Amino acid sequence: MLRLREVGKSFTLHVQGGVEIPVFVNLDLTVSAGECVALLGPSGAGKSTLMRMIYGNYTCPRGEILVRHGDEWVDMSTCGPHRVLGVRRQTMGYVSQFLRVVPRVPTLTVVAEPLLETGVAPAEAEARAAALLTRLNIPEHLWTLSPMTFSGGEQQRVNIARGFALPRPIMLLDEPTASLDPANRQVVLDLVAEARANGAAVVGIFHDADARAALATREFDTTVFSKDAA
Repeated sequence: MLRLREVGKSFTLHVQGGVEIPVFVNLDLTVSAGECVALLGPSGAGKSTLMRMIYGNYTCPRGEILVRHGDEWVDMSTCGPHRVLGVRRQTMGYVSQFLRVVPRVPTLTVVAEPLLETGVAPAEAEARAAALLTRLNIPEHLWTLSPMTFSGGEQQRVNIARGFALPRPIMLLDEPTASLDPANRQVVLDLVAEARANGAAVVGIFHDADARAALATREFDTTVFSKDAA
């Protein structure tokens, strides 16, 4: 489902005389359907950078990031913005650490939006969104309010509901259980396990060692591909 070949990445600090900070050199990674690969490495090792490169938020100046999109492979490192949006809409979901949505949009609509964008009927989309919000213990009286008014933990659960509303073949998860109480943490673990059981290829950052042990089928140390290691 996902193939990274000889990926290289560095950042240039233009305000500091063009100093170049290398992140990866010749990184290779393949993730198959039903796998959950946990990215390892200390803070600053490039785990979130790698996730953003896979999703197309960061450029990939060297190598290939191949995503199985329908019946073809799409190289996220070279395809245009419309193609990237198509891959995100149909194939690849990304649950980041922070909820980013348009202000004043009701929570139920925020969660249903990925379904509506793919042509699911509004009534069905809202029903599926409601089921996820209920499962993640977001009270129904909050569904008509913008999630931007919620607590951090509630926003995180809305973000997870939105990310899992539309089943996608590839899921990218950046600390999905961070700051959750035990009950909601278990709900998230169950959602990820169900996605895997349904054939999703999952790449995640899990600083929670217990969550990583429960979900990961394989670990991947990003520091192996740092400039120093190379």
